[in-house]
Amino acid sequence: MEERVMSNGHLRAVVLAAGKGTRMKSARPKMLHHLCGRAMLWHVLRALADAGVRDVLVVASDEIAPHVEKLGRDAGHGTVAHVVQEPQLGSGHAVQVALAALAPHEGTLLVLNGDMPLVEASLIRTVLDAHAGSLTLVTARMPLPSSFGRIVRSGGGAHVAKIVEARDANPEELELDEMNAGLYAFDETKLRAAIAELRNDNAQGEYYLTDTIAQLTAGGEQVLPVLAPDFRSVLGVNDRVELAAAAALLNRRLCEAHMRAGVTIADPATTYLEPDLKIAADATILPNTTIGRHSTIGAGSEIGPNARLSGAHVGKHVVIADSVVVDSTLGDFALVGPFAHIRGGSDVGTGVRVGNFVELKAATLGPGVKAGHLSYLGDVGIGERSNIGAGTITCNYDGKVKHRTEIGKDVFVGTNSSLVAPVTLGDGSMTGAGSVVNRDVAPGERVAGVPARPLPNKSA
Repeated sequence: MEERVMSNGHLRAVVLAAGKGTRMKSARPKMLHHLCGRAMLWHVLRALADAGVRDVLVVASDEIAPHVEKLGRDAGHGTVAHVVQEPQLGSGHAVQVALAALAPHEGTLLVLNGDMPLVEASLIRTVLDAHAGSLTLVTARMPLPSSFGRIVRSGGGAHVAKIVEARDANPEELELDEMNAGLYAFDETKLRAAIAELRNDNAQGEYYLTDTIAQLTAGGEQVLPVLAPDFRSVLGVNDRVELAAAAALLNRRLCEAHMRAGVTIADPATTYLEPDLKIAADATILPNTTIGRHSTIGAGSEIGPNARLSGAHVGKHVVIADSVVVDSTLGDFALVGPFAHIRGGSDVGTGVRVGNFVELKAATLGPGVKAGHLSYLGDVGIGERSNIGAGTITCNYDGKVKHRTEIGKDVFVGTNSSLVAPVTLGDGSMTGAGSVVNRDVAPGERVAGVPARPLPNKSA
């Protein structure tokens, strides 16, 4: 999306993300806690990118600062700058720190909280489109009681007179159900003048950004409210209970987007998705399934129940049941599971069958390969139509180095065979049950035993 440029000049955004989040009771900073596979701050940065806001400064703590650049890049920004707020003396002080790091300019400064992972690009665009004066801010009707700042209106209800923080509100103000969402579009020049006059004579001894509203209105400026259509989109996250609630809402949103695009999700409540998945129409996701890390799923495939995909690329008409696929590719019409584990950059060809309790690691399986039961196939290439018997093990590690096994086309590997790498089994070869194969097997050769030795030729 192209960067949005407002009629009154350049647009940039400040994200307030320095809060310690003590209610999370965690060694990890609040902004780095995950929901739906991404850090809380990532979701805010992604919403800004989707809204076309590319010039972003994050006000961070020392703990968060090293992560900002990568989070911004992953969220779709070229670069995201940051400045450290230390000490942390409130939201007004955070904006003062940001403005000190930014060269003054005439234009719009968007300010929003970093703990709003449900904020949507559409709401950001709405407030920017509505912004025309000194300040436009988002409000929301929220259930009471609430810890959000209360909106006090003026001008017959058309404008905001002030925002009262819940801890400083009187009983009458606490009954107001219109809250400050923490998303503002300021005229930067007027913000700089107002924020320089902030005082900290309040219950917390902090500098509140919301106090700029009263200053602006006292100077004759009008503050325009934009009511969010759904208060849940601007909910802040302060503890793990709120984190779980936000994750459930976000996950439902992701599921609904895929369902509206033609994907069948049998039970959204037990299907766990991340952003940036590509799931084709007519794919089916069955209960208790987790899909993440840019996975792709082709049309007609059925995933689950009880499956986990991470960095998986799944072709068309694939079935994956009760299994795990990580950083691997599955060709069309593959059948996986139950209880299979495919990982380590494995590449499974068209029509392959990977069955019960089979593990693949860095394995390449050609079209039509069958590995039906109880096998470990690591660091291996297997040619088309080969059959891997139950209990087969590629012994790929010699205690120091991992070695590769190569199995040709139309090979039959007998039950409980151990293939001691490095070793090659030629096209059309066969191993007997229980064989320990520690030397190469020629094309068409049959071997058996411990260690495996050639068997007499049938035609002899």
